Amino acid sequence: MIAMVHEKLTTREKFAYGLGDMASNIVYQAVINVLMYFYTDVYGIEAAAAGTLMILVRFFDAIIDPIMGAVADRTRTKWGRYRPWMLWFAIPYGILAVAAFITPNVGTGAKLVYAYISYGLLMTAYTAVNIPYSALAGVMTADKDERSGLQSWRFGMAMVGGFLVTVSVWPLSRLLGGGGKPQNLQLGFPFAVSLLAIIGVIALFGCFAWTRERNYPDEESQKNAPKGSMLDDLKAMLSNRQWLIVTLAMFVIQIRGGLQGNVKPYFIKYYIEQHLTGIFAVTENFMALYMGVTMLAGVVGVFVANRLFLKLKWCKVTVMKMALIGSLMPNSLLLFVPRQWWQASLLLIMLANFFHMMFLPLLFAAIPDTVDYGLKTIGRGAMAMFFAGQLFALKMGISIGGGCAGWILGIFGYKANVAQSDRSLLGIKLAFAGAPLVAAVLVVILLHLYKLKKGWEQNAILVARQADAFGNA
Repeated sequence: MIAMVHEKLTTREKFAYGLGDMASNIVYQAVINVLMYFYTDVYGIEAAAAGTLMILVRFFDAIIDPIMGAVADRTRTKWGRYRPWMLWFAIPYGILAVAAFITPNVGTGAKLVYAYISYGLLMTAYTAVNIPYSALAGVMTADKDERSGLQSWRFGMAMVGGFLVTVSVWPLSRLLGGGGKPQNLQLGFPFAVSLLAIIGVIALFGCFAWTRERNYPDEESQKNAPKGSMLDDLKAMLSNRQWLIVTLAMFVIQIRGGLQGNVKPYFIKYYIEQHLTGIFAVTENFMALYMGVTMLAGVVGVFVANRLFLKLKWCKVTVMKMALIGSLMPNSLLLFVPRQWWQASLLLIMLANFFHMMFLPLLFAAIPDTVDYGLKTIGRGAMAMFFAGQLFALKMGISIGGGCAGWILGIFGYKANVAQSDRSLLGIKLAFAGAPLVAAVLVVILLHLYKLKKGWEQNAILVARQADAFGNA
């Protein structure tokens, strides 16, 4: 048995932990912000077909999340439970990221089959890396503030990975492909993604090498209990009401993320009117500028949330609610800003991403709290299984959002690589700016039901009442 370790983590170890999500986010941001556009405007399939692809592949991928969580929780090696998966899958992860952006010279039907297979394999590798990686934060230390600090490092570095993708993949694809036509970009995208994949593989190796697993909460609470099965872990997860609230919030906010992220390239390319000269007159370079600076605003949001929570000792639930409410204004204004006011649109998107990235790390940081809550109330909680369940909701949200993006584009008459009609422009605007408004309101309502506020573990009355409620449910 490993004792509960509350020691403060070094900056190097926090940075190393962040490297893992920088690597994950290279693929995540490529899928959210690039892949739909790649499929429709470069690869050459219809928007509705791409939307269906996003949903079906992610649904399959989400199904295997609990299995991966159970496997990771039961992994035993000299390196620990969760770190080895980053070592084992780093290279396959990089190779499959490149494969997803290759355009085979085959007919439309075979091309669609290739897209399903390559995207499915990529997301399977992503699952094998990201679920153990997510659980790793819960076993590096038992200190709850340190865990939340790790999530800030995680998402700060994730935004660095997203920044690398968004500022480089567009111009590099054009440069390495020899032009901006679809046939050029079909050649350029695999080369551009290859460079990013190399960075991701190195980052996963660094995360594996410079982090340590010290603390397994389930070992202490279950040392005298029989070893549970995967079904026991699953039952404990689904009977944990606080986990259900956090996970439903993740599902809702990721529908928003999948919808807005997938529509963003279309919003920038077709909806925004700009008449710049020089380097940013090139469409791919302007897209890189627009997406890159919004990612940087997200980095600032992560560290503001970190300061409010760790330095000023604000309750994480308060910070999350404040961030959600703050995001309503910029997304509302985006619905009314004229197309030619591209600078104003850019500032509003930056502000919206700032608030979004204040919120998201703290939502992830709530999962270890729900594990601790389960251990206190019903005597069971499995770190990787709980994260796997949350990632299931995340992926389902993204898949539904991505599918809706393709379907909305199709319903409003989107056609690739041509001037858009007023109707298709309206669809792009509604999908991009409308979804965040609905999601923010719903998640604020959900957070009113969440009970694990600052100091909850000292409230013995609350824990006892909740334990009775679970026993009588």
